[in-house]
Amino acid sequence: MLAPTDAGLADEVVLELTLDYRKSRIFNPATRRNDEVRLRGYSGPAMDPEAPYVAPTIESRPGDTVRLILDNKLPNDPLCNNWDRDVNLPHCFNTTNMHSHGLWVNPAGNGDNVLLSIAPGVRFEYEYNIPPDHPAGTFWYHPHRHGSTALQVGSGMAGAWIIRGHRQPTRDRTGDIDVLLKATAEQGFEERIMVFQQIPYACPAENKPDMWDCQSGETGTIESYDQFGPDTWPDSGRYTSVNGRVTPVFESLQTGDIQRWRMIHAGVRDTIRLQVVKRASGAPALGDAERLGPDEYTGQYCTRETVPFHVIAADGLTTARAVSTRDVVLQPGYRWDGLFSFLEPGTYCIIDAAMPGGGTVNHQSRSRQLLGFVHVTGEAREEANTDAYLGAQLALAAEANITDPEIRARVAAEVSELSLASFVPHRDLSKLPKEGIGHQELTFYIDTSSEPTLFMIDGKPYDPNRIDRTLELGAIDDWTLTSDFVSHPFHIHVNPFQVLEIRDPFGKDVSKTDAVDDCCNGTDENGNRIVDPQFRGMSGIWKDTLMTKNVSASDVDKSLLRTPDDPVPTRYTMKVRTHYTRYLGEFVLHCHILDHEDQGMMQNVAIVLPDGRGGMSAPHH
Repeated sequence: MLAPTDAGLADEVVLELTLDYRKSRIFNPATRRNDEVRLRGYSGPAMDPEAPYVAPTIESRPGDTVRLILDNKLPNDPLCNNWDRDVNLPHCFNTTNMHSHGLWVNPAGNGDNVLLSIAPGVRFEYEYNIPPDHPAGTFWYHPHRHGSTALQVGSGMAGAWIIRGHRQPTRDRTGDIDVLLKATAEQGFEERIMVFQQIPYACPAENKPDMWDCQSGETGTIESYDQFGPDTWPDSGRYTSVNGRVTPVFESLQTGDIQRWRMIHAGVRDTIRLQVVKRASGAPALGDAERLGPDEYTGQYCTRETVPFHVIAADGLTTARAVSTRDVVLQPGYRWDGLFSFLEPGTYCIIDAAMPGGGTVNHQSRSRQLLGFVHVTGEAREEANTDAYLGAQLALAAEANITDPEIRARVAAEVSELSLASFVPHRDLSKLPKEGIGHQELTFYIDTSSEPTLFMIDGKPYDPNRIDRTLELGAIDDWTLTSDFVSHPFHIHVNPFQVLEIRDPFGKDVSKTDAVDDCCNGTDENGNRIVDPQFRGMSGIWKDTLMTKNVSASDVDKSLLRTPDDPVPTRYTMKVRTHYTRYLGEFVLHCHILDHEDQGMMQNVAIVLPDGRGGMSAPHH
């Protein structure tokens, strides 16, 4: 873990990462053995030698300078030398760069510049100047070299980046949630960083029917985009890793303790619906359950009794309220911060729960999968109302941690009702008058009839020499996001956005707190409409990545059509609002299914100055 040396002042954080092939093992729960693998990965003084396929955590504060030195020692790149083919064919697997996902920093020069290429043999120093007013929160970093992004991120080249804040709320400015969640006599408010990844290593060989079957003596690799696609992750039999480990056990939790989980989807090819459920009393450990694979173990011993928790941040940005829930859906690029408290001792299963196909990256419905375990010790607690318990504990934390007596009383009253209004980092744009607000539209589409398949935004595949959108510094725009074929997580660099509304194909807003998204997800075995929980309560929150949903016509409730002959609508409409502040320069937006991005589902964006005559300055590209 890389962190500042002084907790009170702006500082400089230096991290050196060497990129090369690394040999290690990844546990395969299906076979109960460790598979030998050889993947591209980082090494450095902060690396965990037991978990080599996840990058170290960076910790910094508003006002810090972070210097990330990237030393590419991978072998010469035959797929990159004199590349004269389509830029949207995967290539340059040994050429890399770095992206600080979600950070509000300069996208140009040696800042968060994803248009750079760091070739084998090149050593390069990034400089991230974190502004003094940067929100505290949960972010992450990963390679972003077009043509090899999915292959490198899918190899585990990603890590958490935590911005820790110390700003107290005042009469005219909100503060950092970190101030509230400091340890007190009642609560330690310990935290757990969870980096979720899908690493699709395979053992391909000539005439071998199943490349996912890695036998003893074979070495798993990731060298082909045949290992990325809508069927590959479900077919692989692999399991999502957490902090570089498969089916880990998390210890050191006491009943009644409130723990902050920073959950980061740093993978490429799965949708995670995270739940925590009780494990059956008397259940054996996973490794001791004879003849039971992890799926059978989950079905037999992981109950359906979910544990409630409270969401306090989305994509690193504190929400207006601590919202009680029993699950969160993580699409690639998403982050959720949750406050967890367990009232009974025992072992709990962390589950990737069932999801309807239209709401997932792979566009396939699936059953539960095991992610790991939580072991809780202590005496059973009698608190029946988790909202009241959390509110009371947060009020005590406000009394202990907020320094100004007047502000202390205000915050204590707010948080006792689970309001986090004094810690929201961005102003509410949703109440602004429409006058002066611009509009952008974006549509994802995959043309499967072409050869090769075309991955497009607004009808065009990516062109590195084309500026697709020129936007004015200081402007506020409403964006309408849609997909005309399957679902895609939209991600834009530099400036986050506020969700205004999300409407299903029949026009119902499914982003409200009490919304039920059940029109278009098919039916269960009893004929009941399946509910997709992922958009519930999203209205008003700030994010930098948002799933843009499109469903199969066969899953749509035909009774909602005006006449049986009407065309079946399948497209959701996402409306968000954003403000382009501080930073000029060129960056990108794209689908965060990263093999889609590598194959053309990306656009170049330029933020420019107004020209003083009612227009915009021309971008320089």
